[in-house]
Amino acid sequence: MKSAFSRFALVGLVAVLAACDSDSNAPAATASIRVVHGSPDAPAVDVFVDGQPVLTNVAYQAASPYLEVKAGTRNVQVRAAGGGATVIDADLVKQDGDVHTVIATNVLASIEPLVLTDDNSAPAAGNFKLRLVHGAPNVGLVDIYITAPGAAIDALTPDLTNIPFKGVSSYIEAPAGQYRVRITPAGTKTVAIDTGTLDLVAGQIRTGIAVESTGGGAPLSALLLADKN
Repeated sequence: MKSAFSRFALVGLVAVLAACDSDSNAPAATASIRVVHGSPDAPAVDVFVDGQPVLTNVAYQAASPYLEVKAGTRNVQVRAAGGGATVIDADLVKQDGDVHTVIATNVLASIEPLVLTDDNSAPAAGNFKLRLVHGAPNVGLVDIYITAPGAAIDALTPDLTNIPFKGVSSYIEAPAGQYRVRITPAGTKTVAIDTGTLDLVAGQIRTGIAVESTGGGAPLSALLLADKN
């Protein structure tokens, strides 16, 4: 599982970052948003919040850090990089303290936002939390196995079954240690994604997203987003 990393510039953040009112000492209500480019055949994109550019030239499979914005109704637009057409135009209602991940997903002709509500509250002592997302638009239902690194899945029952495209698991909380995630077409043992050994540390919160290759289709892979720690 490869880690999603920034491959873009952050611009114009002053215009949208939450700040204190000039006539009040009380801090403004704020929320957080993270953006992931998950549309396999879409070009690089620019992201705007309330009409202001906040991310530029976001490549496929890239993820932004969390951006702090004012609470309230925020308009998020995704446009083809360099002044191209708007492909996503969505309003998000953000309450104070809300944390969301917005994935630009599906193929370009049907691109759409998948909005996840992130729970970055700490897991129990000694545990981690992991959430999994089916983000591969050309792939049908899948099963997911979460095992020890050396375990064979032939005789195992999947931990998650029949997950559709855009399906999102609940947070899985488990003791820190080494794990391996494998994803198969539903009802089969044919592995489409194998993360290899994952070292999941106490206190970590991670989101894993199944994605296709650039342009769409196989080989599939997984992005691992660091939600916390």
